[in-house]
Amino acid sequence: MIRSMTGFGKVAADLGNRTVNVEIKCLNSKQADLYLKLPALYREGENQVRNEVNRTLQRGKIEVSVWFESSGNERNVSLNQAIILDYLEQLKHLEPALQMPGNDILLPLVMRLPDVIKVDKQDFDEDEWTKLFGTIQQCIGQVEEFRLQEGRSIEDDFKTRIQKILESVTRIRAIEKNRIDRLRERMSAALKDINERIKVDQNRLEQELIYYIEKLDINEEMVRLGNHCDYFIETLNTEEAPGRKLGFISQEIGREINTIGSKANDSDIQRIVVEMKDELEKLKEQSMNVL
Repeated sequence: MIRSMTGFGKVAADLGNRTVNVEIKCLNSKQADLYLKLPALYREGENQVRNEVNRTLQRGKIEVSVWFESSGNERNVSLNQAIILDYLEQLKHLEPALQMPGNDILLPLVMRLPDVIKVDKQDFDEDEWTKLFGTIQQCIGQVEEFRLQEGRSIEDDFKTRIQKILESVTRIRAIEKNRIDRLRERMSAALKDINERIKVDQNRLEQELIYYIEKLDINEEMVRLGNHCDYFIETLNTEEAPGRKLGFISQEIGREINTIGSKANDSDIQRIVVEMKDELEKLKEQSMNVL
């Protein structure tokens, strides 16, 4: 089952005094391009998260965001009461000389002075980190499920477009016999006109005609095109991460389609070739989004 590189997941978990939120977004990219945003308290777990994301999601432009929301019971910021009272006491000593106002005016000024607000330092909590990392893994699971759902849609689209290309090959084969007959008629008429006017070396003429007919023959290209389409479906069904390989096979399919168009020298076949190119371009666009 193929997987898309596009994915999204969001999970929230209750850690008691606060809630942790994890959000992961994925877009297509040629390699793994990971942007990770963790709370400063758990930065030391960054490598563990990176390894887990790279192991499971493998490739794509991946953005992982983790943040906390307080439940209201948590308080890690407090007022440094001793320093506030000390500031006010010192200002009171200056009050008579400077005719300063009372505490109701001074307090807002004091609150702007250094070290009034005290932030309690938190330590790395192993138990909380275990729950947080489990939440990240759960979110990764959501992304994987999203990718699989997208992959199923892409796989159906792949098979539909390959089938249309194979049907176009069948249509070309039906036209091919009439094309050869028309070529023979034109060549016979031209040869008759030449023989009436000039004397030619028949052996050399036959050699040139055989060479010309071989150059116009597209049977080999159609066989190879069919084989490439079969190989595309086989790769789709058997490989776990076939994205790059499908892109290479699409290039080979394009070469055969272009060669058929250039050699056919027939307006009806050219129309079918244009239709095949249109299907192939859609195929290439989708293959860029496959893991």
